[in-house]
Amino acid sequence: MDRQSRSGGTWAQMRSYPRSVQLLMVNQFSINLGFYMLMPYLAAHLSGTVGLAGWAVGLVLGIRNFSQQGMFLVGGTLADRLGYKPLIIAGLMLRIVGFATLGLVDALPALLAASAATGLAGALFNPAVRAYLAADAGERRVEAFGLFNIFYQAGILLGPLVGMVLTGVDFRVACLVSAGIFALLSVVQIRSLPARRANDAPTTKGSGQRDGVLSQWRTIVANRPFLLFSVAMIGFYVMQFQVYLALPLEVRRLGGDGTSGTAAVAMLFAVSGLSTILFQTKVTAWCKARMEPGRALAWGLLTMGVAFVPLLVPTAVPAPEGGVGLWLLAAVPPALSALLLAVGTMIAYPFEMDTIVRLSGDRLVATHYGLYNTICGVGITLGNLLTGASLDAARAAGVSALPWIAFCALGLACAAALYGLHRTGRLAPPVRETRPESVSA
Repeated sequence: MDRQSRSGGTWAQMRSYPRSVQLLMVNQFSINLGFYMLMPYLAAHLSGTVGLAGWAVGLVLGIRNFSQQGMFLVGGTLADRLGYKPLIIAGLMLRIVGFATLGLVDALPALLAASAATGLAGALFNPAVRAYLAADAGERRVEAFGLFNIFYQAGILLGPLVGMVLTGVDFRVACLVSAGIFALLSVVQIRSLPARRANDAPTTKGSGQRDGVLSQWRTIVANRPFLLFSVAMIGFYVMQFQVYLALPLEVRRLGGDGTSGTAAVAMLFAVSGLSTILFQTKVTAWCKARMEPGRALAWGLLTMGVAFVPLLVPTAVPAPEGGVGLWLLAAVPPALSALLLAVGTMIAYPFEMDTIVRLSGDRLVATHYGLYNTICGVGITLGNLLTGASLDAARAAGVSALPWIAFCALGLACAAALYGLHRTGRLAPPVRETRPESVSA
């Protein structure tokens, strides 16, 4: 990277990458914009306008997550075998159908099908996008994924604001606008995104034929360092998700459900998103200049564990009966926690994405991303179930500090696990076997 790219802002650094990388970053911003302008308001639409029972609303929302997490491995495998571009476009087109259907139908079977389609869409394009970005960014993968996180978070930050305006008119308008964004993205990808295929698909020795899917999966499952890394990183995603689960619940518990509580919750998301947009590139550059990837990952997870310490303050001091004091107690510790979680994510995320590529040995990268997402997705689901249960149980037992102490311990344990993997050399790239490749993939 030239000096101007190193010292310039986000746009200057972005322009220093190939056009395909630039397009993938804008693509991810638009994907998150379209997704988050709709999904935060879907439950209210289903229970209010459509009139579904609570169990049905949960089923519609749950089927999206299940179809996405369950199909990540398949999506990554297809991307490695068919090429990255077709899977990106297929995912975008599925989102068009899914989001338009969510706004236009009321029948539960159709809503379930639409929700499943939106989840499958994510499973198709997410591994392909990350593998494509890693391939075309080359040796600058870490910096590229840092920039990618900025666009990712910007979409999350702006999406709900746009959605709030559109759903104020009509939820169907939000659905159709979101579908329109994905339609526009599809056209842009078809016209402008260069075709990119994995050039590392393994072949059966001496035959010139690709290994079968099951053989490739067995190879990945036998990659013990990759599996250990994936399990160790579950805590990263469980802690990161608390910006959307435990922190808003804590704000509501202390500040109530009124306007002040809503403002405090909004501040959580603003702090998390804006800090990433403003500081991600600086944090990435600082860490890369001073740390090996394994150490950066450990420090990131440790920072995320420490992020829950401010939440111990409201459990240790008497809560004011009302006024500004109560609002500050409800808003400031969770906001500080959200900021530290964002800092930890900024430290770890670029090295996390790079480590997956290195542990794959630059082979079947999308498939590795797919399995990694599935493992972490299952961990998030279980972690959120335990989080919700522990919050209720701790408050009922009068030990409201216990969940935050548990999260601190989780961050420390995951940081120690990652540091151990780093010290024992398990995060280093595997020694790649030399084997004849008679057919280019």
